[in-house]
Amino acid sequence: MSTADGAARAAPTPSQTVGPFFGFAFDKVGRPDLVPPGSPGSVHIEGRVLDGAGEPVPDAVVELWQADAAGRFPDDGWGFGRCLTDPAGGYRFTTVRPGPVDAVQAPHLDLSIFARGLLQRLVTRVYFPDHEAANAADPVLRAVADPARRATLVARAGPDASHLTFDVHLQGEGETVFFAW
Repeated sequence: MSTADGAARAAPTPSQTVGPFFGFAFDKVGRPDLVPPGSPGSVHIEGRVLDGAGEPVPDAVVELWQADAAGRFPDDGWGFGRCLTDPAGGYRFTTVRPGPVDAVQAPHLDLSIFARGLLQRLVTRVYFPDHEAANAADPVLRAVADPARRATLVARAGPDASHLTFDVHLQGEGETVFFAW
């Protein structure tokens, strides 16, 4: 390939994908527990990462970013967690419920998904099902016009208030809403 002035240049190459990941490399950098399990006020978030056919993605990385209980993002990196999915595509985090951010955004968790075949990370949010009024007023949730799509951003209640489930569907039926970043 050459340029208009005849100088040779290399042809562009395709982008690398962000996966696959190797579990042994994440032993030291995983941090699924932002607080110890069973801590007062802790919440357990778990789910699965599923591909377009509904099959588990066993080698994805799920990162969690969140505000603290007062709605602030600590400078010490406290609000960050990372979990490699298991063979069933499962992930889990133990954390505290975040407060409303800037008194405008409903309490939520930000998730980034890295997986084989993705050229860039995917970014989504997890909203809490028991914050209906705050969720209805949240500007990000309101920007998702289709109620069925908006529902993909709200976790399902578990057996008690300290357990929530949030599955990430990378594509296909029930695809999770992802945001440009």
